[in-house]
This record gives sequence, C-alpha cells and structure tokens, in this order.
Amino acid sequence: MLEVVAAGGTEAEIAVWNPDGSRAELSGNGTRIAARWLADRTGASEVSIRVGERTTNATIRGDLVEQELGGVEVGAPERLEGVEFVPVSVGNPHAVVEGNPAEVERLGPLLETHPRFPGRTNVQVAQRAGPGRITARIWERGVGETSSSGTSAVAVAAALGGEGVTEVSFPGGTVRVRIDKGQAFVTGPAVRLD
Repeated sequence: MLEVVAAGGTEAEIAVWNPDGSRAELSGNGTRIAARWLADRTGASEVSIRVGERTTNATIRGDLVEQELGGVEVGAPERLEGVEFVPVSVGNPHAVVEGNPAEVERLGPLLETHPRFPGRTNVQVAQRAGPGRITARIWERGVGETSSSGTSAVAVAAALGGEGVTEVSFPGGTVRVRIDKGQAFVTGPAVRLD
C-alpha cells in the first residue's frame, strides 16, 4: 500500500506498507505509481517522489515513466545454506541468485529470514535470456512471491548485467534498467486503471 504523506507542487513523499505491516525503505514500482499519480494531478511531466531516505526523479513519457532511482551497490558473491547469491543494495536489501526462476519458491523463504539478514531481504532468482535480457521471479520480504518489483529489477540487472542497459522480465511485466556509474535508472509503464 502506498500512503501519500505529503504533496506539494511537483514533489511528494510516500510511505510504502507491506501486507505484513512492515514498512519498506524503497519501492521502484511504488515510486513509479506515485510519480504517475502526481504528474496526472499537477500536469507536470517531471516530478520527484521521496520515500524514506531516497528521492527519485521521474519523467513521464506517455504511458512510460522514466525514473532515476539512485545508487546501487553490488557486493561480492556469498554462499549460505549451499546457495550462492550476490548481495545488492538499492536503498533496500536484495539477494540475487542466478538459476532457474522456479526455484524462488524454495530459495525465497530460505534466504529472506536467514540470520545473515537481520532485517530480512528480498530474493530474486534470475537467469540470462540472451544478450541484455534477464528473466526472474521475486520473493519480496514481508510479502512472499510477487509478480513485479522495480528495485528487484535493478538488483538483478546490477548483479547479472552490470553497467549498461538490461531488459528484465518478471511474470508481471518487463522493465528497462540502465546502470550508469553506480546509478540506477528504470523505465516502465504506469497507467491508471478504472
């Protein structure tokens, strides 16, 4: 759930609430939805959305929202319970496993609550689908399996794709991620449903 905490002009602050009552530090999809809402409300094509410690800047181009999500940090590969993963921070924690995305149902709960992650972590199981293309599934902390996630797309692209442009496909849709000098940019749709 997205809660608009404050809004003025072309800027808004939101809080992101998970179904288990926990609060997320950042949501790429949530900030994209909030950006569309604010742009529709104000008529502006460029808006800023603050969530937690991070401000995301967005440009509206038709049904697409281009976002500057901010810094992304990729750690060295680690191994827990026999599972190799890459830790990634996008303002929130991620553990990216390269493998068969169907394994998310087993690996998600295993890694999410592992003592290595005292505040829990989001888990993605991803595989390369061709040059510049990755398919993945997501286990979101406090939620379980979800069909799409903007910060998960960034984590997967940063861990498996590196710098440059990567198309990341989830069961809920595809977004374009660009990593440039450690900064993440995401382009994806956001349309009003009536």
